[in-house]
Amino acid sequence: MTHYVIGDLQGCYGELQDLLTQLDFQHGRDTLWLVGDIVNRGANSLECLQFCMQHESSVQIVLGNHDLHLLAVLYGYGKIKRGDTLSPIINHPQAKKMRDWLRAQPLLVCNHAHVMVHAGILPQWSIAQAQQLAHEVSHELQHHPKTYFANMYGNKPTAWSPQLSGDDRLRLITNVFTRMRALTADNQLDYNFKSNLLEMPAHLCAWFDAPQRQHLDHTIVFGHWSALGYLARNQVIALDTGALWGGKLTAVNLSNHAITQVPSRHGLDWQKTLL
Repeated sequence: MTHYVIGDLQGCYGELQDLLTQLDFQHGRDTLWLVGDIVNRGANSLECLQFCMQHESSVQIVLGNHDLHLLAVLYGYGKIKRGDTLSPIINHPQAKKMRDWLRAQPLLVCNHAHVMVHAGILPQWSIAQAQQLAHEVSHELQHHPKTYFANMYGNKPTAWSPQLSGDDRLRLITNVFTRMRALTADNQLDYNFKSNLLEMPAHLCAWFDAPQRQHLDHTIVFGHWSALGYLARNQVIALDTGALWGGKLTAVNLSNHAITQVPSRHGLDWQKTLL
C-alpha cells in the first residue's frame, strides 16, 4: 500500500490518468490525497469531480478556491468568470448531488506526519488550531451554505485575530486555507503577489518562510501557487506544477517523498495564465 498526494488538477483528467498509470496506482491497495482545485479552467472538470466521488474510499480531497467558486455559483452567489469551464457540472442532471458531495469535503486533512491544505496555514497557527478553524468553516458549509457563500468573497480582513467573529472570521479562515501565498512582516495576507519567489518584494515573504511557525511538527503539502512550482523545504511540499498551463502534474509518495511527474497533454501557454 502506498499513499500519494497529487497537485492541482483543475480539470486535467487526462493528465491524472497518465499519472496514475505511471504510478501503477490501484484503488483498494493505494490511497491518494488531492490538494484541491479539482475543477475549473481545464477541459474536464466534470470528469475530475466524478472520479473523486466514485473513488472516495481511496481518494481524499481538500477544497480549493476554484472548488469553492463552483459551489458559490451552484448556490447562486457566484458569477461565471472569464476562463471558467464549469458549465458541464452546472448543467449536469446530477449537479445537486455533486454540489452536496463537494461541500462536504474538508479544508484540511491530517495524519501523523503530514497535513494537506490547498494554499497554506498561517505561521501562528498550530496544527490543532488549524484543524479547529477548518472545522468551523466546514460546519457552516454543512449547515448554513447559502449564508456562507453570500459572504465568502472578499479580501478583508487581512489579519487573523482570535476575536474575529461572524462572516469576517469565516472569510479570513477560508482565504488562508485556499488563497494565501505571501504575507507581510506582521502576517497579514497580501492578495496581489502571485509570482515566484525570486520576484518577491522585500516587504513580503512566502507564508512558509515566515519566522516562528507553530506547525513544524508536520510537513504541510499544498498547491495553489503555480508560479512557485515544485518545492520541498521548511517542512512544506508545494505541488502545483502547472499541469493546466503547459507544465506537469506531480505526485509525491508520502512515505519517502519521491516525486513522479507527467507532462501536460495540451496545456495553455505557461506565460499567459489566468490567475
